[in-house]
This record gives sequence, C-alpha cells and structure tokens, in this order.
Amino acid sequence: MINKDFFQALEDLETEKKIDKDTFIATLETALTSAYKKMYGEAKSSMVKLNPEKATIKIYSYKTIVDEVQDPDKEISLAEARLIKKSYKVGDIVLTEESTKDFGRIAAQTAKQVVMQKLKEMERQKALDELSEKEDELLTTVVKRIDNGTVYVQISNTHTEGVMLPSDQIPGEKFNVGDRVKVYVKKIKDSFKGTQVQVTRSNVGFIRKLFELEIPEVASGDIIIKNIARDPGNRTKVAVYTEKQNLDPIGTCVGFHGQRIDTISSEINGEKIDLIEYSDDPLDYIAKALSPAKVISVETNESLHSSRVIVPEDKLSLAIGKNGQNVRLAARLTGWKIEVKPESAVAEKVVKEPEYELTELSDEDAFQGLDDLEEITPLDDED
Repeated sequence: MINKDFFQALEDLETEKKIDKDTFIATLETALTSAYKKMYGEAKSSMVKLNPEKATIKIYSYKTIVDEVQDPDKEISLAEARLIKKSYKVGDIVLTEESTKDFGRIAAQTAKQVVMQKLKEMERQKALDELSEKEDELLTTVVKRIDNGTVYVQISNTHTEGVMLPSDQIPGEKFNVGDRVKVYVKKIKDSFKGTQVQVTRSNVGFIRKLFELEIPEVASGDIIIKNIARDPGNRTKVAVYTEKQNLDPIGTCVGFHGQRIDTISSEINGEKIDLIEYSDDPLDYIAKALSPAKVISVETNESLHSSRVIVPEDKLSLAIGKNGQNVRLAARLTGWKIEVKPESAVAEKVVKEPEYELTELSDEDAFQGLDDLEEITPLDDED
C-alpha cells in the first residue's frame, strides 16, 4: 500500500519544499481516516496511523469502555474489555487493528490527492508570506503580458504576477512585453483564486520610495518627507524637512547639477516635481506650497481652516495652474483650503468676508510659479 518510497518522498518534500513532514502526515492521517469511513461505513469509530520510521500504515477501530453498552459499534463493556487486557478500566479506549488489504488502492489515491492539495496550499502560503514582506516596497519587475490595458508583471524570485490596472499607471505610459519596470506594491490579497499582488506607478507611495532609492539622506531619515501631493503624469509636490541645521533639504534632494531629481523625474516620464520646504508656520507653508508662483501675502482663518493668498496680477494664472492643478496640489499638500486672489482684489474686499490673520512675505519668501481658478477645496489623496 504505502511503502518506503512514499515516506522517502515526504522526506524529499520537506528538504526541497521546506514543508513540515509532521504537518503533512497529520493531514494525510485525517484524509485516510475519512476515506476509510466512506468505504466501510461511519458507524465504527476508526483512525489511520502512519509511522514514518517503520514506513507503515495501520488502521484501527476503537471503542470506549463503559459500564453499560448503548452503542455496540462504539462502546464495549468493562468485562469484555478485560478479556482482551486485564488492566483496562472504564473510560479507556480499546484499539483493534483492521485489515488494510482491500483499502490499498483507495489509500494510494487519497494519499496522492492529499499530497497534491497540501503542496499547493503550502506553496501558496509560503509565497504569500514571502510577498507580504514586499508590501509597501519598490520592486523592479518584468512585463509579462498586457491585456486590455492591464499590465501583468513578473515579480522576481517568485511565481507570482503583479497586476497593474490602468488607473495605477502613469497617464501616457506605454509598455512592451519584456520591459523592466519599477513598481510599488500597494496591496497583497489572498483569495480563493490565489494570491493577487496589486502594483502601481501612479500613487504617492511610488514617489516616496523613489526618493528613498535615489537620495540616501531620505533613506537614512536625515531628510523627512512630510507629505506628497500628486497629479500622475503632470505634477508632484513633495514637502521635505530636516532637523539638521547644516543640511539643505531642497538642495540635497535636487543633487549636483539636478542629477538626483532628474533621475526621479525621468523614472516618472518627465513629470514635474516641486520640492517644498516644510514649515510649521501655515502662512509660510502655504506660500511655499504654491511654488513656483510668487506670493505677496497669505491670510488664514483657523476656524474654517481656510486661507486667502494674494499674488501679483500677472502671476494669477501661474499660481492657480492649468485647470487649477497648482492650487489644488498645494491645498492637498498643506491640508488647507486655498483661495487665490490677484493683488487688485485686495482693494475690493467685501465687508461680509471673515476676518483673516495677515502676514506680509518678504521677497526671499516669495516664490515663482502656475494657471486659473478662484477657490479650491483640498481633495483627499486617491492613494
């Protein structure tokens, strides 16, 4: 029935696949017991025991010793039990070995099914455990196939595909089978269909990991990324900060001759990146966030968590940005509602408007910058 070759195969599986043999045997015993009951009936209590050391399989029926027998298939009287062994007492289990002669073919089939099923389960779990460590990481993958705009990438050293939906791609990107592409692992899901790895190039996590990859000071924590606001394929704003007085966070991220920031921008197909120095002062932070627009002054209303920004007449469209992109990203980056007004509007203030705290910014604190809109409420980052 089950011979030495079978048990040797289990040993090999444990060595090659790192699958625990004892767990395998316990599962197999349960399956064989179930198969035996189906073959010979459920009335008798029975169990199958595998002995790897002796390379044997044995089937036992068993009965519980009771004072008064009510179910002869599962119970035995104390008097009858003591005919088998004098030391038996009530509550003990009496085992009787059953013949395995007619059970051999069924056992072999069941063992094969269990082995295949357990192999799939354990390999799937092992793959899931390995992949779970890659969540929120940047990986270099290879494009395996493309189907209706969805890109499937091969994750290195695994048998698992990463799925990159059209919404997770940078607008305008084109891929070919065989292309090497960096992706960010945003979610790993386990379902009845198997492990699904969702990867992306369009969310802010991808930008954060690119900064960590290309800028050692970000990876080490000397420079902290406070927040990121992104319009994939168009523009990204990154707020950076450092507590080290001798370190320039903007210059460090830009790199010598712009090499660092250019490398990151090239990876995202030339997407513009605005580096903003984070400030605890919301007035200063909001002004910087509208970069590259020049800002004359910023007013805030704490209770409404809103602000009004005054810019030169000829810089209004630049501050707002095309389709409101610049001010929208600035609002998302800072968490403040931002209303942009031209300098001429200051003289036309409506009395009904709420009182604001006003601060004048020096020329050094002013910034150059983006196109046209009146008021933008910060949007929640899609990612």
